[in-house]
Amino acid sequence: MFSGKTEELIRRMRRAQFARQRVEIFKPAIDVRYSEEDVVSHDQKHIQSTPIDSSASILLLANDIDVVGIDEAQFFDMGLVDVCNELAYRGVRVIVAGLDMDFRGVPFGPMPALCAIADDVTKVHAICVRCGNLAYVSHRLVDNDRRVLLGETQEYEPLCRECYKKSEEGRVKSDE
Repeated sequence: MFSGKTEELIRRMRRAQFARQRVEIFKPAIDVRYSEEDVVSHDQKHIQSTPIDSSASILLLANDIDVVGIDEAQFFDMGLVDVCNELAYRGVRVIVAGLDMDFRGVPFGPMPALCAIADDVTKVHAICVRCGNLAYVSHRLVDNDRRVLLGETQEYEPLCRECYKKSEEGRVKSDE
């Protein structure tokens, strides 16, 4: 989180629109943090999108499209990998944004498989809010073990490996 993934997705999709390519952007229907319909970055940049519940919907809705954008891909089912492959084989450019790891530092949803099959991967990093190094994980600030918990700065903070390690060591000691 806070690395500019969605902002970069929006930038790339707007460039495709400017080039008069036919674009469609999808987001998980559960992500209603800023808007029920638009994809919105933390700095309030936005672009129209289609909220969907399942990755299979993308194939149904992406006919006659040149570029497909997918935001918050980590929240989709594993079928997203096959969907992206199918689109790519049809000649559609697919741009995916998502977290590669969850708040525990564990690979998240379809993202590892998507990275493996991608023609190109751009990994962007947030900055650790404690020391200023490149962030490694979106550290959860609230006491909740659910894997999917939508949030912003009140629920998460970007931390580097060292600061995350210190935070987890401090949490374990306070639990004892």
